[in-house]
Amino acid sequence: MTITGTTVTETRRLTVPDLARAPRPKRKFTVGGVVRVVGLGLWLVITLFPLYWIALTSFKSPGTINSFPLEYWPSEPSLENYVSLFQQSSFGVFLGNSALVAIVAGAVATLIALLSAYVIARFEFRGKGAVLIAFLLTQMIPAFIALGPLYSMMTDLGLVDTKPGLILVYIAVCIPFSTVMLRGFFENVPDALEEAAMIDGCSRLGALFRVLVPVMTPGIIAAFIFNFVNCWNELFLSVVLMNTDANRTVPSALNGFISTFNIDWGSMSAAAVLTILPTMVMFALASRWIVQGLTAGAVKE
Repeated sequence: MTITGTTVTETRRLTVPDLARAPRPKRKFTVGGVVRVVGLGLWLVITLFPLYWIALTSFKSPGTINSFPLEYWPSEPSLENYVSLFQQSSFGVFLGNSALVAIVAGAVATLIALLSAYVIARFEFRGKGAVLIAFLLTQMIPAFIALGPLYSMMTDLGLVDTKPGLILVYIAVCIPFSTVMLRGFFENVPDALEEAAMIDGCSRLGALFRVLVPVMTPGIIAAFIFNFVNCWNELFLSVVLMNTDANRTVPSALNGFISTFNIDWGSMSAAAVLTILPTMVMFALASRWIVQGLTAGAVKE
């Protein structure tokens, strides 16, 4: 049977429905869905508004920061706070100190945690459970409890008010959390990969760095970023152990804008913006590896 006056293509157009033009099912709005969206929107506003206000204050001229009525958008944006921040203080030195301390401490702590997590995940030894419990308990102890013995020890070693001393303290602080974090990643990697590499002639360290480390790259990057952020934002130890401007880090510098009778809101807001930007850029560039790293060790296969 043939169809007169039509081609095969036209026949297909008549018989095959056009999915692009098909009516889409209407979304059903429920009370729970509306409440969820409104709640998330309010939470987003509450979370982002302090950051917006800090950035807004940093672009206001010093004479208009405390003006009334409040300005939610600067009528005359100014970079005066940023200029005075670098002219009247050593903020560039503070940024350099923070970057050096955070990068070195984060990298060394991640490397040590990688080796210790490998030992805990791959070997059975007496006291293994106690070691893990000790690592977890160190995260619950406030830093000021150990401040007296720590300061006395650092004084005896001549490491007070030195960047190497602060780096050593940060490494010790970051290792327990990074070890527990990376242990989950090691347990998610099959033992067969390491065994196959050792059969092919690799040593145990060779199998670790040539086979396991490339597989665990997302987890290692995630651990380093968490260590970097913790070292970059740490205030208490840096204030106690650093006494001179040549060795201060950014958090202790921010604390210096608060005096007994005055708070320099403009300069402090500008410094806060410059302090937040590196971590925001790092998380934005490495977000893919962070998500992969956090989910890689979640389930053991």
